[in-house]
Amino acid sequence: MGQTANQATRASGRAESSGTRSQTLDRGIRVLEALRENAAPMSIAELARSVDVHRSIVYRILRTLEDHRLVTRTRDGYYELGLGLPVLARGVSHGLQSAALPALSSLADATRMTAFLVVPSGDEAITLTTVEPRHSVAHLAYAPGVRHPLDRGAPGKALLAALPAREGESPDLRHVRERGWAHSRSEVLPGLSSVAAPVASDTVVASVAVVYLDAPAVSDEHALGERVHSAAKEIMADLP
Repeated sequence: MGQTANQATRASGRAESSGTRSQTLDRGIRVLEALRENAAPMSIAELARSVDVHRSIVYRILRTLEDHRLVTRTRDGYYELGLGLPVLARGVSHGLQSAALPALSSLADATRMTAFLVVPSGDEAITLTTVEPRHSVAHLAYAPGVRHPLDRGAPGKALLAALPAREGESPDLRHVRERGWAHSRSEVLPGLSSVAAPVASDTVVASVAVVYLDAPAVSDEHALGERVHSAAKEIMADLP
Protein backbone atom coordinates (compact mmCIF):
# COMPACT_ATOMS: atom_id res chain seq x y z
CA MET A 1 0.00 0.00 0.00
CA GLY A 2 1.28 3.53 -0.77
CA GLN A 3 2.16 6.09 1.84
CA THR A 4 -0.08 9.02 2.58
CA ALA A 5 1.36 12.52 2.35
CA ASN A 6 1.58 12.74 6.15
CA GLN A 7 3.37 9.40 6.36
CA ALA A 8 5.84 10.47 3.69
CA THR A 9 6.52 13.74 5.49
CA ARG A 10 7.10 11.97 8.80
CA ALA A 11 9.35 9.42 7.10
CA SER A 12 11.42 12.21 5.53
CA GLY A 13 11.76 13.98 8.87
CA ARG A 14 12.87 10.74 10.54
CA ALA A 15 15.47 10.10 7.84
CA GLU A 16 16.94 13.57 8.23
CA SER A 17 17.32 13.28 11.99
CA SER A 18 17.87 9.52 12.46
CA GLY A 19 21.35 10.13 13.84
CA THR A 20 20.10 12.19 16.80
CA ARG A 21 16.81 10.47 17.67
CA SER A 22 15.77 7.17 19.26
CA GLN A 23 14.25 4.95 16.58
CA THR A 24 12.56 2.69 19.14
CA LEU A 25 10.94 5.60 20.96
CA ASP A 26 9.86 7.11 17.65
CA ARG A 27 8.17 3.84 16.67
CA GLY A 28 6.42 3.58 20.03
CA ILE A 29 5.04 7.10 19.71
CA ARG A 30 3.89 6.38 16.16
CA VAL A 31 2.03 3.29 17.43
CA LEU A 32 0.26 5.45 20.03
CA GLU A 33 -0.59 8.03 17.37
CA ALA A 34 -2.00 5.33 15.09
CA LEU A 35 -4.23 4.04 17.89
CA ARG A 36 -5.39 7.58 18.65
CA GLU A 37 -6.27 8.32 15.04
CA ASN A 38 -8.15 5.05 14.47
CA ALA A 39 -11.81 4.87 15.43
CA ALA A 40 -11.58 1.26 16.67
CA PRO A 41 -9.02 -1.04 18.34
CA MET A 42 -6.32 -2.28 15.96
CA SER A 43 -4.61 -5.61 15.38
CA ILE A 44 -0.84 -6.07 15.32
CA ALA A 45 -0.99 -6.49 11.54
CA GLU A 46 -2.95 -3.25 11.12
CA LEU A 47 -0.52 -1.36 13.32
CA ALA A 48 2.46 -2.79 11.46
CA ARG A 49 1.01 -1.56 8.17
CA SER A 50 0.11 1.82 9.67
CA VAL A 51 3.61 2.59 10.99
CA ASP A 52 5.45 0.62 8.27
CA VAL A 53 7.31 -1.62 10.72
CA HIS A 54 7.58 -5.43 10.88
CA ARG A 55 4.96 -7.20 12.99
CA SER A 56 7.55 -8.65 15.40
CA ILE A 57 8.82 -5.14 16.20
CA VAL A 58 5.29 -3.82 16.72
CA TYR A 59 4.57 -6.78 19.01
CA ARG A 60 7.57 -5.94 21.24
CA ILE A 61 6.56 -2.27 21.31
CA LEU A 62 3.01 -3.15 22.30
CA ARG A 63 4.16 -5.47 25.08
CA THR A 64 6.30 -2.67 26.53
CA LEU A 65 3.51 -0.09 26.23
CA GLU A 66 1.11 -2.57 27.81
CA ASP A 67 3.46 -3.04 30.79
CA HIS A 68 3.18 0.71 31.40
CA ARG A 69 -0.61 0.73 30.84
CA LEU A 70 -0.25 3.02 27.82
CA VAL A 71 -2.10 0.48 25.67
CA THR A 72 -4.51 -2.28 26.59
CA ARG A 73 -5.51 -5.49 24.83
CA THR A 74 -9.18 -6.25 24.16
CA ARG A 75 -10.72 -9.69 24.64
CA ASP A 76 -10.37 -10.44 20.93
CA GLY A 77 -6.67 -9.58 20.90
CA TYR A 78 -6.83 -6.08 19.46
CA TYR A 79 -5.14 -3.04 20.99
CA GLU A 80 -6.38 0.36 22.11
CA LEU A 81 -5.04 3.26 24.15
CA GLY A 82 -4.71 2.47 27.84
CA LEU A 83 -5.69 4.15 31.08
CA GLY A 84 -2.10 5.11 31.82
CA LEU A 85 -2.27 7.91 29.28
CA PRO A 86 -4.80 10.10 31.17
CA VAL A 87 -2.66 9.66 34.29
CA LEU A 88 0.35 11.03 32.41
CA ALA A 89 -1.79 13.80 30.91
CA ARG A 90 -2.68 15.09 34.37
CA GLY A 91 0.85 16.44 34.62
CA VAL A 92 0.50 18.47 31.40
CA SER A 93 -0.23 22.13 32.15
CA HIS A 94 -1.09 21.06 35.69
CA GLY A 95 -1.69 24.60 36.95
CA LEU A 96 -4.00 25.37 34.04
CA GLN A 97 -5.98 22.15 34.47
CA SER A 98 -6.35 22.72 38.22
CA ALA A 99 -7.61 26.24 37.64
CA ALA A 100 -9.98 25.11 34.90
CA LEU A 101 -11.68 22.09 36.47
CA PRO A 102 -14.08 23.92 38.85
CA ALA A 103 -15.22 26.29 36.08
CA LEU A 104 -15.54 23.43 33.57
CA SER A 105 -17.65 21.42 36.03
CA SER A 106 -19.97 24.36 36.67
CA LEU A 107 -20.22 25.10 32.96
CA ALA A 108 -21.03 21.49 32.08
CA ASP A 109 -23.74 21.24 34.73
CA ALA A 110 -25.26 24.64 33.88
CA THR A 111 -25.44 23.99 30.13
CA ARG A 112 -25.92 20.19 30.29
CA MET A 113 -23.19 19.96 27.66
CA THR A 114 -19.69 18.54 27.75
CA ALA A 115 -17.24 21.33 28.61
CA PHE A 116 -13.59 21.14 27.66
CA LEU A 117 -10.28 22.98 27.74
CA VAL A 118 -8.24 23.40 24.55
CA VAL A 119 -4.61 24.42 24.09
CA PRO A 120 -2.59 25.20 20.94
CA SER A 121 0.14 22.94 19.60
CA GLY A 122 1.74 24.21 16.42
CA ASP A 123 -1.08 24.82 13.95
CA GLU A 124 -3.53 22.56 15.80
CA ALA A 125 -5.96 22.91 18.69
CA ILE A 126 -5.78 19.99 21.14
CA THR A 127 -8.34 19.11 23.80
CA LEU A 128 -6.50 18.93 27.12
CA THR A 129 -9.29 17.94 29.50
CA THR A 130 -13.07 17.46 29.42
CA VAL A 131 -15.91 17.42 31.94
CA GLU A 132 -19.32 15.88 31.25
CA PRO A 133 -22.52 17.16 32.92
CA ARG A 134 -23.66 15.19 35.95
CA HIS A 135 -27.42 15.55 35.54
CA SER A 136 -27.95 15.42 31.79
CA VAL A 137 -30.28 12.82 30.29
CA ALA A 138 -28.22 12.79 27.08
CA HIS A 139 -25.11 14.67 25.97
CA LEU A 140 -22.14 14.35 23.65
CA ALA A 141 -18.90 12.86 24.93
CA TYR A 142 -15.69 14.56 23.84
CA ALA A 143 -12.41 12.85 24.67
CA PRO A 144 -9.11 14.49 25.63
CA GLY A 145 -6.62 14.38 22.81
CA VAL A 146 -9.04 15.42 20.07
CA ARG A 147 -7.25 17.77 17.68
CA HIS A 148 -8.20 19.93 14.72
CA PRO A 149 -6.74 22.89 12.77
CA LEU A 150 -6.52 26.15 14.69
CA ASP A 151 -8.50 28.03 12.05
CA ARG A 152 -11.43 25.60 12.14
CA GLY A 153 -14.02 25.38 14.89
CA ALA A 154 -14.86 27.69 17.77
CA PRO A 155 -12.14 26.38 20.15
CA GLY A 156 -9.43 27.06 17.57
CA LYS A 157 -10.78 30.50 16.72
CA ALA A 158 -10.92 31.36 20.41
CA LEU A 159 -7.27 30.31 20.74
CA LEU A 160 -6.30 32.58 17.85
CA ALA A 161 -8.32 35.40 19.40
CA ALA A 162 -6.37 34.95 22.63
CA LEU A 163 -3.21 35.93 20.74
CA PRO A 164 -2.32 39.48 19.69
CA ALA A 165 -3.91 40.63 16.43
CA ARG A 166 -1.82 39.88 13.34
CA GLU A 167 -1.80 41.48 9.93
CA GLY A 168 -3.96 39.62 7.44
CA GLU A 169 -5.88 37.57 10.00
CA SER A 170 -9.57 36.76 9.57
CA PRO A 171 -11.98 39.61 10.42
CA ASP A 172 -13.93 37.04 12.45
CA LEU A 173 -11.20 37.08 15.09
CA ARG A 174 -11.76 40.75 15.81
CA HIS A 175 -15.42 39.98 16.40
CA VAL A 176 -14.47 37.15 18.77
CA ARG A 177 -12.22 39.49 20.76
CA GLU A 178 -14.94 42.15 20.94
CA ARG A 179 -17.75 39.93 22.22
CA GLY A 180 -15.54 37.42 24.07
CA TRP A 181 -16.61 34.14 22.44
CA ALA A 182 -16.71 32.23 19.14
CA HIS A 183 -19.31 29.95 17.58
CA SER A 184 -18.97 27.31 14.89
CA ARG A 185 -21.28 24.83 13.21
CA SER A 186 -20.14 21.63 11.45
CA GLU A 187 -16.60 22.97 10.98
CA VAL A 188 -14.79 20.15 12.76
CA LEU A 189 -17.35 17.33 12.71
CA PRO A 190 -20.58 17.34 10.64
CA GLY A 191 -23.65 17.98 12.76
CA LEU A 192 -21.81 19.36 15.77
CA SER A 193 -21.70 22.95 17.00
CA SER A 194 -19.41 24.49 19.56
CA VAL A 195 -19.08 27.73 21.49
CA ALA A 196 -15.70 28.74 22.93
CA ALA A 197 -14.08 31.65 24.75
CA PRO A 198 -10.39 32.65 24.97
CA VAL A 199 -8.36 32.09 28.12
CA ALA A 200 -5.24 34.23 28.14
CA SER A 201 -2.62 35.43 30.61
CA ASP A 202 1.07 36.30 30.51
CA THR A 203 1.93 32.59 30.49
CA VAL A 204 -1.21 30.80 29.24
CA VAL A 205 -3.08 30.64 25.94
CA ALA A 206 -6.11 28.34 25.94
CA SER A 207 -9.83 28.26 25.28
CA VAL A 208 -12.83 26.85 27.11
CA ALA A 209 -15.69 25.39 25.07
CA VAL A 210 -18.89 23.37 24.98
CA VAL A 211 -20.05 21.06 22.19
CA TYR A 212 -23.57 20.06 21.20
CA LEU A 213 -25.67 18.69 18.34
CA ASP A 214 -26.91 21.18 15.76
CA ALA A 215 -30.47 19.99 16.27
CA PRO A 216 -32.36 20.87 18.27
CA ALA A 217 -30.83 24.31 17.99
CA VAL A 218 -29.79 26.19 21.10
CA SER A 219 -32.59 28.65 21.81
CA ASP A 220 -30.30 31.47 22.94
CA GLU A 221 -26.85 31.25 21.40
CA HIS A 222 -25.86 34.63 22.85
CA ALA A 223 -26.68 33.50 26.39
CA LEU A 224 -24.63 30.34 25.87
CA GLY A 225 -21.72 32.39 24.58
CA GLU A 226 -21.85 34.68 27.59
CA ARG A 227 -21.93 31.67 29.94
CA VAL A 228 -18.84 30.19 28.29
CA HIS A 229 -17.15 33.60 28.40
CA SER A 230 -17.92 33.80 32.12
CA ALA A 231 -16.28 30.40 32.64
CA ALA A 232 -13.18 31.63 30.80
CA LYS A 233 -12.97 34.63 33.13
CA GLU A 234 -13.30 32.35 36.16
CA ILE A 235 -10.38 30.27 34.92
CA MET A 236 -8.23 33.35 34.30
CA ALA A 237 -8.97 34.60 37.82
CA ASP A 238 -7.79 31.26 39.30
CA LEU A 239 -4.62 30.86 37.23
CA PRO A 240 -1.49 30.61 39.37
